[in-house]
Amino acid sequence: MSSTPTFKRLPRAVREQQMLDAAVKVFSRRGYHAASMDEIAEDAGISKPMVYAYLGTKETLFIACLHREGTRMMEAIVGAVSAELPPDEQLRRGLRAFFGFVGAHRDGWTVLYRQARSEQPFAGELADMRTRVVEVVATLLRRNLPVPAEGSREVRETDLEVMAYALVGATESLADWLSDHPSEDPERLATRLMNATWPWHPPSK
Repeated sequence: MSSTPTFKRLPRAVREQQMLDAAVKVFSRRGYHAASMDEIAEDAGISKPMVYAYLGTKETLFIACLHREGTRMMEAIVGAVSAELPPDEQLRRGLRAFFGFVGAHRDGWTVLYRQARSEQPFAGELADMRTRVVEVVATLLRRNLPVPAEGSREVRETDLEVMAYALVGATESLADWLSDHPSEDPERLATRLMNATWPWHPPSK
């Protein structure tokens, strides 16, 4: 009998997801520079040449991980938010979905937030994603502004942008904290942040 190991034939899309799953775990555990293609291939249960054939170099593999985890995160948020809801409820549900994603995909968050932001050219990918999130939050803030009383100063666009950046920054910091505290409840954390930062809305329990 032959002792040569064999690999089960799988559809290309399934095989790629296996590779990305393994790569996210290794990048999260080792960091970009210390991670090796050998370890990624071993974790995926395939050969290293197959990783190169499917996803290219370590840099392109890391970018593929960023795109997948970022897409998963945005899909989770968009799936939880309905345009028919009031703006404050849209944000509340978006926060819950975001923290829920971080709680369920701590390795993915580590790659997105801790690894990518300190490495070029990956930091640019993350910055583009963050800009899109800030724009969404600023729009929600704008929609929920109260009608200014006569003689009062209207909120300027710059003020909204600053508020949006502050809220996104607080959300990212808490998500980073959540990734290190597995026992914490993501939904409760979202409610706490909403109560602390969302104006013009009574706190919820």
